[in-house]
Amino acid sequence: MQRNVATEVAALRRMTTGQLRHRYAEAFGETTNANNKAWLVKRIAWRLQALVEGDLSERARRRAAELARDADLRLSPPVVREPKAATAEPVAAVPAVADRTVNDVLPIRTAHRVPPPGSIIARSYKGEVLQVRVLDHGFEFEGEVFRSLSAVAKKITGGHCNGLAFFRLGKEAV
Repeated sequence: MQRNVATEVAALRRMTTGQLRHRYAEAFGETTNANNKAWLVKRIAWRLQALVEGDLSERARRRAAELARDADLRLSPPVVREPKAATAEPVAAVPAVADRTVNDVLPIRTAHRVPPPGSIIARSYKGEVLQVRVLDHGFEFEGEVFRSLSAVAKKITGGHCNGLAFFRLGKEAV
């Protein structure tokens, strides 16, 4: 008697993970520790379909075995690097915290696609030419300073978009 695979797969989707694990054991003849419901459903459905419609042909099995033989396999285990052994040489004293503390302003890291400070980025948008001045710590548009080009683009368009793409400074263009 031929099973209705579609009906059985629909029933699988309604099962709990515990029930699926039991069904997996019935279908494959071995237990599994898997708790991923989607994976269990796929595996059991594949098995049900293979039982009803037939498994791989002998030709396909030979080809798979041939491909497996030719696959690049690791023949040696990965090298485990040992930590360096402690040396007998004395270690220099660590300077006091006050001597190590540096009070300085770190530069803001900007994308390499953004022009240097002082540059003007121009873009034609809806019949207007928009100009944005690149500052040391942001971008100036119509007298207002923004932290990012995306914030400028949002002000212009009214919706969120990638500032680099909007001003055509990257690979993408809007």
